[in-house]
Amino acid sequence: MSYRKTLLGASCSLCVHSLRALLAFSLCCFISGYSEKDRAHNLLSKYPVIDGHNDLALRLRIHYNNQLSKINLTHLTRVATDISRLRAGHVQTQMFAVYVLCGAQHMDAVRLTLEQIDVIRRICTEYPDFELVTSTQELRDSMTKGKIACLISIEGGHSIDSSLPALRMFYQLGVRSMSLTHSCNTPWYSKEHAVSKHHISYTSNNSLTTFGKAVVDEMNRLGMIVDLSHTSFETASAVLNHSKAPVIFSHSSSYMICNNPRNVPDWLLQELKDNRGLIMVNFYSPFISCQKKATVSHLADHFDYIKGFIGAKSIGIGGDFDGGTSFPVGLEDVSKYPVIVQELLKRNWTEEDLADVLRNNFLRVFEEVEKVRNELSWKKPSEEEIPLTEVANKCRLELKQPIIPSNQSPSLKAKGHNLLFLALALLFYFFP
Repeated sequence: MSYRKTLLGASCSLCVHSLRALLAFSLCCFISGYSEKDRAHNLLSKYPVIDGHNDLALRLRIHYNNQLSKINLTHLTRVATDISRLRAGHVQTQMFAVYVLCGAQHMDAVRLTLEQIDVIRRICTEYPDFELVTSTQELRDSMTKGKIACLISIEGGHSIDSSLPALRMFYQLGVRSMSLTHSCNTPWYSKEHAVSKHHISYTSNNSLTTFGKAVVDEMNRLGMIVDLSHTSFETASAVLNHSKAPVIFSHSSSYMICNNPRNVPDWLLQELKDNRGLIMVNFYSPFISCQKKATVSHLADHFDYIKGFIGAKSIGIGGDFDGGTSFPVGLEDVSKYPVIVQELLKRNWTEEDLADVLRNNFLRVFEEVEKVRNELSWKKPSEEEIPLTEVANKCRLELKQPIIPSNQSPSLKAKGHNLLFLALALLFYFFP
């Protein structure tokens, strides 16, 4: 009887010890898991995200025809971006892309670009959570005020219709970055593929034409960030060697990890480091895993590889939300940035490295762009024009005084002159 009691007591004691061990293990896992999550959120609270590329404006056009009166941007369905999710994802600065389809090139691209700038300016001024910013100082101030800073970028050089005055006017409207190409070539730059799906192809311009150099020079003079995402490798290299200011790839990843032409090969990454520029890693699944689906681990591999090759100080974030249609599981919208931070913390990224990637690197690049602008303040606006033969645009009107044929009667000539003088008088009256 005593033996059985002893055996039973020993068994109970073993059960108690096992239960305690199991509870302790579960508690450790529980605490460890939450502390890692908390660590990511705490880090993001100190260094909130500056994201280099978001296509919300395009989705507003597609789904709502830019009619902001019909939506509530605080909570918005059908898109990956709204104010509540930006807040949840600790996004403090968002570069909103102005994208116009390449089919508008040589047609109404400038008008459409103006309309897209208008909708971004409206969302960033009508909603008190947002603040439109145009400088690093304003960006820093917006963080102090608890605002989500809005920066405007143009995606695709076709939006300026080969016109430096148009580029300057976009700058006056608040545009602070422009990618030189998109899915179509321009007369002065080439995109990542040799043939344009929009039948607009200038395949000989794989480096820089004279006008292409003038565009980069004018962007440097204005203080506008040059964006090389979507350019061909040769064009990107030529720009990296020509620009006086650091440049960015606003939403591109590592070609070594995924050999998609939208990503950046090692030799260009090295040139980017020499330029003191930035590659802002894209989250779009086909650019991450070279497949339709991807995981957070696939994405983290790009961060790891680029960090190992050129260092964390050359990396930023360019999620491409609302541009792409497939994102890694767990990273489906702008609220999920803590997920990638957690993954990088697991991979022993330091707080300093993550602070640089999340925020500090972009601020440095933007400040250096502004420094170059200040150094070039003595330069006058460029008057470089692209030859009409290079544009080959039937819709492009050449403004010249009408030529009256020599065989025309004096009375008709006089009438022609009188009409011309009347038109000029009216022009100066209404537009002094």
